[in-house]
Amino acid sequence: MVVSLSSGYRVQNVPFPAKSIGVCKCVATPQEQETVFKTKVSRNANMGKLQAGYLFPEIARRRNAHLLKYPDAKVISLGIGDTTEPIPEVITSAMAKAFSFLPNVVNHMACPPEKVIVVMELNKPLRAAIASTFYGNFGIEEDDIFISDGAKCDISRLQVVFGSNVTMAVQDPSYPAYVDSSVIMGQTGEFQKDVEKYANIEYMRCTADNGFFPDLAKVARTDIIFFCSPNNPTGAAATREQLTQLVQLAKKNGSIIVYDSAYALYMSDDNPRSIFEIPGAREVAIETSSFSKYAGFTGVRLGWTVVPKQLLFSDGFPVAKDFNRIVCTCFNGASNVAQAGALACLSPEGLEAIYEVIGFYKENTDIIVDTFNSLGFKVYGGKNAPYVWVHFPGQSSWDVFSEILEKTHVVTTPGSGFGPGGEGFIRVSAFGHRENILEACRRFKQLYK
Repeated sequence: MVVSLSSGYRVQNVPFPAKSIGVCKCVATPQEQETVFKTKVSRNANMGKLQAGYLFPEIARRRNAHLLKYPDAKVISLGIGDTTEPIPEVITSAMAKAFSFLPNVVNHMACPPEKVIVVMELNKPLRAAIASTFYGNFGIEEDDIFISDGAKCDISRLQVVFGSNVTMAVQDPSYPAYVDSSVIMGQTGEFQKDVEKYANIEYMRCTADNGFFPDLAKVARTDIIFFCSPNNPTGAAATREQLTQLVQLAKKNGSIIVYDSAYALYMSDDNPRSIFEIPGAREVAIETSSFSKYAGFTGVRLGWTVVPKQLLFSDGFPVAKDFNRIVCTCFNGASNVAQAGALACLSPEGLEAIYEVIGFYKENTDIIVDTFNSLGFKVYGGKNAPYVWVHFPGQSSWDVFSEILEKTHVVTTPGSGFGPGGEGFIRVSAFGHRENILEACRRFKQLYK
């Protein structure tokens, strides 16, 4: 007797033996259940409030999935704001020289127990250079400046200083690190899906109708106000009059402004490049900045934060002293090599090279703006920041992101990732090689012609 067996694979004819073999019993082998060990440590409940993943890793995940689907596609990334042009030679040569000193036992300095004093002393030439270059006429002194590994890192350290019992406000839309760090610290309530907002955060709506500057008369009082100008993602830059209003609001409410000036050197308009250009700001503001977008230091990591000695908590204790304590607890200081590069950035030759690179990215921005304008889109930003903010009215930002990626193999950033006010927009970054910018714009024209 021949029985045909099929198990979804190839069908085989299996002959049974002629001799009787009695009753055949099929016994399933019991599967051993893997025992998962769990500690008795509770998870930080605030982590559970975060929605999905952080914006930019999520974009990278979708980009990688797209590459698996289209392995031969030439994908162009205009999403994450990573610089692409080489760091100028005048800067890299200074870094190489600093690196060459490290094997020399005389020049090498480990981090001793008294690192609080030593780190500040090592930073002294760079702090002095930053103070004179960016804050010379604003009353900011070198000991008001803290050197770090980037503005984003300092944003989280500042949140640790403020603690969980403060209230905070953000521009909407704005850089997602402000909100996410606030959620992690426990400053917020739960995420409200119906309005796409966290409870207990004041979202200061910034739209085309208000020139991307919030109506401060409608802003509820909060302890902390995060503000970025030129803004990421809209590219809007606040005027002197607008920043004066912001400082006055902070003074009236007894609030602290955390001012992110990471794109200040991209400013084309005659707007303030620092919050400390505004009278009274030293009593209510902190400023954080970075060399990432100026000199291509996104991988080198070097930034700074200004905490004026005039800025005091409600009990009169200086904010700078608490920030210094957090920095010395959580951070061992920027590397000597990165600091050498930053010092070179602030030399006359370094500044000239930086402005040349910034000029290159601004030309990229003009190309992107002209492309979307020619296709009939409403386009914002681009003049004072390396980002172009493009409106797709009535459409989901993630849907637009997906359509562009699927049909053009170009990565952008969905506006809703920057807050509910970003829905219906995408952000296009001008950080890219010129040939990639031109090719991406050719594809945009092909898609939307």
